[in-house]
Amino acid sequence: MNLKHLLAATALTAISVTGASAQEVTFRLAHWLPPTHPVQTMGMTEWMDSIKEASDGRIDFQVFPAQQLGAAPDHYDMTRDGIADIGYVNPGYQAGRFPIYSLIEIPFHMDNAPRGAKAMHEWYAPIAEEEMSDVKFCLANPHDPGTLHSKTQVKVPGDIDGMAVRPAHATMSRFVSMLGGAPVQVPAPEAREAIANGTADAITFPWGSMFVFGINEETPYHLDMPFYVSAQLMLINKAKYEGLPDDLKKVMDEHCTPEWSQRFSEGWAEFEAAGREKAIEAGDTLYEPTEDELQQWRDAAAPLLDEWKNEVGADADEIYKTYVDLLEENDARF
Repeated sequence: MNLKHLLAATALTAISVTGASAQEVTFRLAHWLPPTHPVQTMGMTEWMDSIKEASDGRIDFQVFPAQQLGAAPDHYDMTRDGIADIGYVNPGYQAGRFPIYSLIEIPFHMDNAPRGAKAMHEWYAPIAEEEMSDVKFCLANPHDPGTLHSKTQVKVPGDIDGMAVRPAHATMSRFVSMLGGAPVQVPAPEAREAIANGTADAITFPWGSMFVFGINEETPYHLDMPFYVSAQLMLINKAKYEGLPDDLKKVMDEHCTPEWSQRFSEGWAEFEAAGREKAIEAGDTLYEPTEDELQQWRDAAAPLLDEWKNEVGADADEIYKTYVDLLEENDARF
């Protein structure tokens, strides 16, 4: 081979190696919220931009909001099956499927979403390896503690008796039933219609999102206490993740950490908390329970924890203690 041919072969080899190391990957990210929702504008966007920068542009995203690829309750299976590469999932939309996870849905545990997100990630990441073994767990994203919003005033648990309530998730649905109410199961994007057409009398929801979905126009009464959280998860299709070259896996791993769960949750938490002030400015009625009434709510919710322990089985006490300890360590305990 003469020098000219040798140089040409060397150049081709260099191009080939460069092309392999510069592999480009596009993740299809699906969620069920409006594209203007702060989860996308204040959480997902920063997270995606950081990944793009860390990968020198070799990782990109195509976002499908507002249930474009499938209904909200289907996002776990969509991610598992590769319809989406990354799914924003509310496991509570599928009652009984993820029993350990459902602990976070029990009221009166978490009082701060960003710090609670970090605690939840630290607690659930190792559990997800078994309970959600067919996807890769990436981030936890609870909302700022939500409460009950209604057409008529609710002060104590007994007021729920006879009401139709759209619950946030399966655990809240059981709670409504325990109180004599009728759960109306619809995902968040369909909640306003359920209230407006009289199918539901009340809803458990975070403050700010009431305005995003227009539900505030139907529910002028609010129970003014940090009641419960619903924690969504960012999950990744396993085959998509495992097909990445090692350096891009490292980029994704560095963006699937407890610290990123906290950072991802900060903007949304601030937005939701600000919704309470919007309700006040709108002239709505906020009712803060007395200490006795708050204890009534706590007592009414206590059987939910007993149910959870019975469902989880022998390790339930240890699992529960770990969760509570991590909430306390992260200053996120109610």
